[in-house]
Amino acid sequence: MDKLQVQGDESVLLRVTHSNIKSFASDVRFSLQMTVEAVKDKLWKKCGTSVESMCLELYDDAGAKVSDLADNTRPLGFYSPQDGFRLHVVDLDPSSVTSGGWLEDTSLVEKYKISDEAYNKLDERIELLFVSGTYKKFKERMGVQHSNLESKISDNYMEDLCANIKVGDRCQVEVGEKRGNVKFVGQAETLAPGFWVGIQYDEPLGKHDGMVKGKRYFECPPLCGGMVRPDKVKVGDFPEQDPFEEDEI
Repeated sequence: MDKLQVQGDESVLLRVTHSNIKSFASDVRFSLQMTVEAVKDKLWKKCGTSVESMCLELYDDAGAKVSDLADNTRPLGFYSPQDGFRLHVVDLDPSSVTSGGWLEDTSLVEKYKISDEAYNKLDERIELLFVSGTYKKFKERMGVQHSNLESKISDNYMEDLCANIKVGDRCQVEVGEKRGNVKFVGQAETLAPGFWVGIQYDEPLGKHDGMVKGKRYFECPPLCGGMVRPDKVKVGDFPEQDPFEEDEI
């Protein structure tokens, strides 16, 4: 087997496309020490094509084909890829989950249909709830419970957990392991009592731009803002994540 000397920290950023998923196009970073088989395994987790059914083609930044990555045992660096080159995934399995275009066209997915008989019975039950007042009572009861819960939360709720959280800190939110910068720490009058932490996420994984229910708490790009309780926030050395980066094999 031909040997190629590659530094341990060398990597390359390739544009990945797929033969069956025309809308699939991702910039993915690979270590040059990875074998072709390891590259395929990493791509399988992203596009759904199995390693056994995957053929890889390398194209340069001008669109000319450089090589087929035919030998699974060779390191990626053997084929001399460069940043900006394109790695094209060819799915050879005619029964693959990616074939037929249904992953992109939702009109090809079979829709759930309810029979007229079942629909009419459902409609009758909803009408009965309104006539009997059960639905109204349910809403009133839930409203009272929510109000009572908020009244039991003190204005200083979780204040102690904010002692080590300050604006400008890098952080990670427990739910979803989303990362970002702390932009606000304090009470939020438009939310429930107690202390809140406002975060600008690195990616558009939030719900707003720092304005919550008509009150602006901080500034950030649309859908990058979130308000969470302090117990869900960890501050520390949390660098921005590469959304396509995974542990190398």
